[in-house]
Amino acid sequence: MTRLALLRHGHTDWNRAGRIQGRSDIPLDQAARDELSGYDLPDHWNAADIWSSPLQRASETARLVTGQPPRISDALIEMNWGDWEGLRGVDLIADTDSGYRHIEDWGWAYRPPNGESPAEVWARLSPWVLGLRSDTVAVCHIGIMRVILAQAWGWDFEGPAPFKIKRNRLYVINLTDMSPDAAPVRLIKREAI
Repeated sequence: MTRLALLRHGHTDWNRAGRIQGRSDIPLDQAARDELSGYDLPDHWNAADIWSSPLQRASETARLVTGQPPRISDALIEMNWGDWEGLRGVDLIADTDSGYRHIEDWGWAYRPPNGESPAEVWARLSPWVLGLRSDTVAVCHIGIMRVILAQAWGWDFEGPAPFKIKRNRLYVINLTDMSPDAAPVRLIKREAI
């Protein structure tokens, strides 16, 4: 059984400000670096292959948590949010002409202006995901995690998702049958030296 564990990158200044990052290469903030340097992967996952998005917030998260440089895949780069990148969701919601929708109302085909739909994200991700042959930890982004978890859970981006993505947790999928583990696995706090 080959398993994929998804880990969301740590916080950035844009996360904390509610800005849509998309493919902007925003680094981790210092509070995230400090927090992540206090975590390790659970024992079983220490032997897994470590992959990351090419964006520095993901690759640095991988290095801090695993102590090793990750392999990089462009397939794991965040979803393209197009014209909304850099803007705040609350401002887009307030602007009735923006066309903004919460992701729970997208369906697979909805796309931000000049951006990428969940279906398009899956089309670029699926060869990488389905090509994995050993247990893998992928440090990536919430948009990427949503698409992979939507496939595993059978969620169609309509209505509330059957999962909630939190930081410092592994979301595990059995790739043999694309079935999700019911609950995420917490990272382990390192013992203070």
